[in-house]
Amino acid sequence: MVVHTLASLSGAMRGGRSPGDPAVWSTFYDIRRYGGLQIFLRALLGGGSMVLSSAQESTADFLIRAGAHGVTHISGTPSHWRRALMSPSVRRITPRYVRLSGEIADQAILDHLRAFFPNAGITHAFASTEAGVAFDVGDGLAGFPASLIGRQNADVEMKVEDGSLRIRSARTASRYLGHEDGPLADRDGFVDTGDMLERRGDRYHFVGRRGGIINVGGSKVHPEEVEAVINGHPHVRMSLVRTRKNPITGALVVADVVLREEPEAANGRVAELEHEIMQRCRETLARHKVPAAIRFVSALAVTPSGKLVRHDA
Repeated sequence: MVVHTLASLSGAMRGGRSPGDPAVWSTFYDIRRYGGLQIFLRALLGGGSMVLSSAQESTADFLIRAGAHGVTHISGTPSHWRRALMSPSVRRITPRYVRLSGEIADQAILDHLRAFFPNAGITHAFASTEAGVAFDVGDGLAGFPASLIGRQNADVEMKVEDGSLRIRSARTASRYLGHEDGPLADRDGFVDTGDMLERRGDRYHFVGRRGGIINVGGSKVHPEEVEAVINGHPHVRMSLVRTRKNPITGALVVADVVLREEPEAANGRVAELEHEIMQRCRETLARHKVPAAIRFVSALAVTPSGKLVRHDA
């Protein structure tokens, strides 16, 4: 746990109240966690109202209730949104603003949300409990403009060192609660987020967490990078890439995949879909990153904070 102030928690929030058109906020997050607390404060400081979610409530029931209360602004992780888009009840909400954070927002989930909510502003944000909110992106593209890195005298200063994103700002937590975790920031005030970046042209893309790398015969694989390719298949709703032990390479990459429809309802196309997904991976990824096996599943486990459960990370 880390120590924040109201100023560090609300530093990314601009603008005052809008009594003529008050927002009705909601979130899949628990508001006692950092991501949910951010949305609670946006509702409070913006003069709007908020519909809370409950861990005991199904996604479908929450969406029905959110729709009944006229929610206009709603946030969650990409995994939250993938699960929501699998539910017919998602048609109950007509938000003006959709926000994603907490996990990498790949192009597939951004495109799916744009197709489903064509009139909504769709934004993905980067924040961490330690570093605070760094930025948000609303151009419909995965990653973020490279111009955000290295800006001087900005509210949030960012740099890339050893491949990971480092952040310095007044939104950073002051310290860890307790003394056993060591300093939160380095001597220059930068927090190492542990989120690994790759520059492609004029844009940086998140490729995964430093601690979640799979080692395949000495070559590194970020599970999220492989998932982004798999999720781009039109029949895939979400995926989880994990490791499986191998006596030769030490580990192999395997993938659990949730289809848009149940495998039994895929009209006998399961083998064909598996081939298409594997071919997509072979055409896009380096050989050691291509899954050795694909398993179709009906659902994937999600943590209380809305992130995919990664036992191997």
